[in-house]
Amino acid sequence: MKEKLVDLFEYTYHYNSKIIEVISEKISEVDEKIVSLINHTLNAQQVWNSRILNEKSFEVWQINPIEKLEEINKHNLQKSILIVENSDLDEKIKYQNSRGESFDNTVFEMLFQAINHSTYHRGQINSLLKQKGIQPILADYIFYKR
Repeated sequence: MKEKLVDLFEYTYHYNSKIIEVISEKISEVDEKIVSLINHTLNAQQVWNSRILNEKSFEVWQINPIEKLEEINKHNLQKSILIVENSDLDEKIKYQNSRGESFDNTVFEMLFQAINHSTYHRGQINSLLKQKGIQPILADYIFYKR
């Protein structure tokens, strides 16, 4: 299971990088919503990692400098893999969401949320890129594995 999670985080990193590259190259053509969504995607993974590790987290909708996005993406990958390799995936973690509500979920559930959330928002970003006349990224998992 752990190797499959690492693979999914590497897939997430790969296509987040591709999206960041397109946004960076076409920065004059993309709008605020696209920039906000890629930031939110990266921030959310950092937040989930931080909840598991009990570390300080980003704000989920904060806007980071465009030139820092790839660094954040790489750091997210490294932290996520560290968690996968060194955690009991069935361990329950207590945390608070951005509204201060308390929850507990397993490490696996939290990690899978981060992966699934990234996929969802990359789809939104691709749709917005296409509307702007910018070639979207083919980011299906099966393409990554081919």
